[in-house]
Amino acid sequence: MIVRTLEECRQSERRVVAQTWESVRMLLKDDNMGFSFHVTTIFKGGETHIHYQNHLESVYCMSGEGEVEVVGGETYPIKPGTLYILDQHDEHYLRAYSGADMVMACVFNPPLTGTETHDEKGVYPIIE
Repeated sequence: MIVRTLEECRQSERRVVAQTWESVRMLLKDDNMGFSFHVTTIFKGGETHIHYQNHLESVYCMSGEGEVEVVGGETYPIKPGTLYILDQHDEHYLRAYSGADMVMACVFNPPLTGTETHDEKGVYPIIE
């Protein structure tokens, strides 16, 4: 059994911070579960370009509000209780409105190792 708290993960190398977001990676590839689980915060007023060419992701909004815009497609509002699934390697923009940070629970397949950050195209590489 694996037991971890969000706070202990936040105080470790499992926390990755970028200009518009932070990701606390609570479950990773080396945990051998076949997926990774993260609590990701999009900072209020922030916009992040993402294009997971190597991963599928499901995202559940726990707090805050914003929107996800599919490049060349629709824009969907995000609020607590909203789940969106990136099942087509969708290139998108994720935005948190200016009122508060947007906190999301995220599941990735294949799992992340924990050191990934978005490259200039919004992609996480596959790290063995």
